[in-house]
Amino acid sequence: MQDHRDDSAPEPAPPRALTPAAERALAEAAERRAAIDARAAAIQARPERQGRGGLEPVRYEDWEVKGLAVDF
Repeated sequence: MQDHRDDSAPEPAPPRALTPAAERALAEAAERRAAIDARAAAIQARPERQGRGGLEPVRYEDWEVKGLAVDF
């Protein structure tokens, strides 16, 4: 007996409309990400001499090493 399965993926549901509060939250998050990226670019423009390498540990206004963060 043969299986006649349809291996095609189901169609995705249409996107739901966002509430005004959700749209504001997304816009605020985008602004924060842009500010963090701008600050990171400014920090990268002045590299640390004989630093530890990698991403700047204070890029999120706290000190982060190996996934642990400490606020100043």
